[in-house]
Amino acid sequence: MTKYLGLILLVLFMASCKTAQPILTEGKAKDTLSAAVIVDRHYQNPKLFSTLYIKSAVHYEDDNNSQNMTAEIKIKKDEKILISVRFLGITMAKALITPNKVSYYEKMNNTYFEGDFSTLSAWLGTPLNYNSLQNLFLGRAFEDLHQKELEASIDADKMYQLEDHTNPEMTKVYSFESGHCRLKKQQFVQNQKQQSLQVVYPSEAAYGVMSLPTGIVVDALQPKGKMHMDIDFNHLTIDEELSFPYNIPEGYKLINIH
Repeated sequence: MTKYLGLILLVLFMASCKTAQPILTEGKAKDTLSAAVIVDRHYQNPKLFSTLYIKSAVHYEDDNNSQNMTAEIKIKKDEKILISVRFLGITMAKALITPNKVSYYEKMNNTYFEGDFSTLSAWLGTPLNYNSLQNLFLGRAFEDLHQKELEASIDADKMYQLEDHTNPEMTKVYSFESGHCRLKKQQFVQNQKQQSLQVVYPSEAAYGVMSLPTGIVVDALQPKGKMHMDIDFNHLTIDEELSFPYNIPEGYKLINIH
């Protein structure tokens, strides 16, 4: 698997061009809250947009590579996500994600991938769907927490923590700042398979009544090695008209993800 595919899979959650307000302050948990209250507060943070454009700087590392790139992320809410990865201004890879399909190609090896979310779920070690990847960029929990059996606590960093016991084979932990229960971290661990995925949101900024992350830090561990990525959102616009051009070039070879 190339570094570009790894990046695509993970970079893969109002008025137009609205300016972000200063970085939002974060509260420290003092009083214990029930899981239901934490979940309700988390979902009271609105994500009101029809399209979202993010230009970001990306630092990527795995056991064999380290590289700085840029990524352009376009989202049409609940319909599609287009990710373009560039190096020195040249588009090296693209991915188009819809609720039913994931498609990707990269230029270095002239290869492409097409499939559903079951392949990505197995590769990353956690169940994924379109909403999971859309939520990645929005600072929302990957899964709908209303439907989960959750245990609430306060962690060592004074954040509210929810642990999901729905699946005994996987540990899922979500951490929230106390002020508005904005998501700070989500972790998924499969100990028997030596797979884990951690997503951290260093901070959020306000866009009118909505808040969005200013960046994402992703760490993935698999039996084959580690992957680390810092994604800094340099420029973000909301509700502007976007195009989603995507065509797999002729002559590219289909690959499988294992």
